[in-house]
Amino acid sequence: MPNIHEGILDAKGKKVAIIASRFNDFLTHRLVDGAIDCLVRHGAKDGDLDVFWVPGSFEIPQMAMQVGKTKRFDGILCLGTMIRGETPHFDVLSASVSRAIQEIASRTELPVSFGLITADTVEQAMNRTGAKQGNKGWDGALTLIEMMKLWES
Repeated sequence: MPNIHEGILDAKGKKVAIIASRFNDFLTHRLVDGAIDCLVRHGAKDGDLDVFWVPGSFEIPQMAMQVGKTKRFDGILCLGTMIRGETPHFDVLSASVSRAIQEIASRTELPVSFGLITADTVEQAMNRTGAKQGNKGWDGALTLIEMMKLWES
């Protein structure tokens, strides 16, 4: 019989950094609210959650790296909303931010969860912030909780 390792959905005593983009903040605030709700419902205390608001999605990895270097947190949750526009800017930004967040997870040796929405329209983004398809902030927080517990094994 193999040894099975699974994360338990318990955030009690965990210190979490939430890095959130102010760009499209009418949507990102909903992601942050969903993430905090998830973390608290799974045992985290408000005082153990720090939210860092950065100007845009491009700045999320930069702040995540700085936060990771402090060794004050058990995990990092990255939240933001990128909506396709009329130029290729969206494609470049979404790809580079995604790649940078993955690299930060390796460099900081902390669980880092990806909770960024990449959508073609505002309506699609709204649906992913709680309107129809759940809240991706909640989902990202749940993933982070599981990974923080797995990190202990």
